[in-house]
Amino acid sequence: MRPMFPVAVHLFLLQEQKVLLLQRANTGYEDGNYSVVAGHLDGGETVTQAAIREAKEEVGIILHPTDLRVVGVMHRASTDERIDFFLVASTWAGMLSNQEPHKCSELLWCALDALPVNTVPYVRSALGNFRNGVWFAEFGWPDRSVTRR
Repeated sequence: MRPMFPVAVHLFLLQEQKVLLLQRANTGYEDGNYSVVAGHLDGGETVTQAAIREAKEEVGIILHPTDLRVVGVMHRASTDERIDFFLVASTWAGMLSNQEPHKCSELLWCALDALPVNTVPYVRSALGNFRNGVWFAEFGWPDRSVTRR
């Protein structure tokens, strides 16, 4: 039997060299720490479609496929194995607002080179990879992590 991995999208919304961070709350995972707009693929949707859906659900903006660019992939060991896609957008329609106050306590624009100490570790790593032009990374694997440009 082949293994099945959860697949997620993470969206780097950029404005003037700052990225939008969301402080997680009441989710049971990394609560109190900062992450980015993100979510699992629902099945029957592309990575781009999932990113567009998550942006609307979490921060109320409209993205078009041409607004998005895939900037990284991560094979991650957590409580299970995961595949994460990282996309970037710097244009969108609508006003950003917290659409999920029951899951997010704050929206914060933050400089890419000055992330809060309590940024989710793999998200911090992925943002660093983006800044450094690293497209593929393995994260959370003891003594086996690797990054590739």
